[in-house]
Amino acid sequence: MSITATEFSTGETDRAAAAVAGTASTAETAGPRPSFLPLIVDVAVPVGSYYLLKNGFGMSTMAALGWSSVVPAVRTVWSVVKERKVNALAGLILFVNVVGLALSLVAGDPRLMLAKDSGVSSAVGLGVLVSVRLGRPMMTQAMKPFLVKGDPARGAAWDRLVAGSEGFRKAERTFSLVWGAVLLGECVARVVGAYTLPIDTMVWLGTVVMIASMVLAFLLSGRFAVVPMEKMLERELAAGAGSDD
Repeated sequence: MSITATEFSTGETDRAAAAVAGTASTAETAGPRPSFLPLIVDVAVPVGSYYLLKNGFGMSTMAALGWSSVVPAVRTVWSVVKERKVNALAGLILFVNVVGLALSLVAGDPRLMLAKDSGVSSAVGLGVLVSVRLGRPMMTQAMKPFLVKGDPARGAAWDRLVAGSEGFRKAERTFSLVWGAVLLGECVARVVGAYTLPIDTMVWLGTVVMIASMVLAFLLSGRFAVVPMEKMLERELAAGAGSDD
C-alpha cells in the first residue's frame, strides 16, 4: 500500500543530499540511510503477504488473512512492550485482518469475497484520513525516518518545524491525505470491478489496481509532501548552523 522511490531519487533529493553533505560532519554523513522500513513493515508486508498467500500460493481467504496478520500482531505487541506505545498503523492492519477473518466465516458469494479483499485498503484509508482530522497524521511515523535519517540535528529541526511552521505541518498532513484518498479510491475501483467484471478477470485485475494505486500514492505524496518537507528541513538546518556561528 504502500511513496515513490522514483520521486525520492530525483534531482531535488540529490541536490538536497549534496547540500547536507557539504555542511555535515563525518559522523553525521555516516548515519543511517533513508529507509521506508516502517512503512514496509506496517503496511506493505501484511497486505502484500495476504495477496501472495491467497493468489500466489492458493491459500484460502481465511488462511491468508490469518498468516498475514502475524507481522502486524508482532509489531503491535513489540510497540507496547518495548516502546510502551501502540503503533497505530500496525494496530489498524491487525484489526482489519481480524475483522476480515470473522467476515470470511459468513461470506460465501465469490463476488462478495472479491469485494471484501478491498476492505484492508478502505479501512486503512479511512483510518489515515481520520488521523489527519484529529491532528495526528498516521502516515508520519512511516515517513519521518526517511527524512530524519537517524540524525539528531535533523530530528531537532523536524521538531522545530512541526512546532513553528504551518507550511511544514500542511505538507505533513498532505502526505497522509494523499495516501488515505488513494487507498479509498482503490477500494471503490475494486468493489465496482468485483460486481461488474467477470470473476476470473477481477482476480488478476485487482492486483493490478492495487499496484497502480501504490505507485500513484508514491508519486503524489513524494511530489507534494516529501520533497517540500525535505527542502524545509534543509533550510532549517542551514539556519540553525548559521545561528551557531
